[in-house]
Amino acid sequence: MKRLLPAALIATSAFAFPALAQDTTLTDPAGERVNQIIIYGDDPCPASTDGTITVCARKEEEERFRIPAPLRDNPNAAVNQAWSQRVRAYETVGAFGTNSCSAVGSGGATGCLTRLIDKAYAEKRNSTDVQFGKLIEEERARRLQTIDADAAAEQGRVEQIEKEYEARLKRERDAAADAQPPAPLPAPQP
Repeated sequence: MKRLLPAALIATSAFAFPALAQDTTLTDPAGERVNQIIIYGDDPCPASTDGTITVCARKEEEERFRIPAPLRDNPNAAVNQAWSQRVRAYETVGAFGTNSCSAVGSGGATGCLTRLIDKAYAEKRNSTDVQFGKLIEEERARRLQTIDADAAAEQGRVEQIEKEYEARLKRERDAAADAQPPAPLPAPQP
């Protein structure tokens, strides 16, 4: 019974919040909302709106229902290791002590976090998967290319509206001056 209870909790929590796993809209550090979508084949990419940058990563149609490439095989298998990595393993055979991330020597446990972080960044750098950060920067640069032309067009529209307003005021003033009767002449003085 003890084993069934945690399994039941996991199963109910997985079905209770299905929408949370599907939400791909994020807010980036610049304060803009970013919608990251992977599309397949010739599927259309939804257009970006004023408040949201939509970035689409296109993959081949054959990839639509497949397990993602990074999860298909074992990257740690000997077949997938380069010879340089195999030789590097021999270089660390006698490494122990401070920052060695080993159980031998004083301070041997230190250095494990650094090694883990370096390994994670190396995997991220060499990943064949989609790099959304790069796609977001390209979309932002594309949007900023048109900002000067948009600002100049808006300034032209504002100046045109101001000219029309000034002309209308002048016409109204002229019409008001023409509509007033002439002032009476003063009476002659004796």
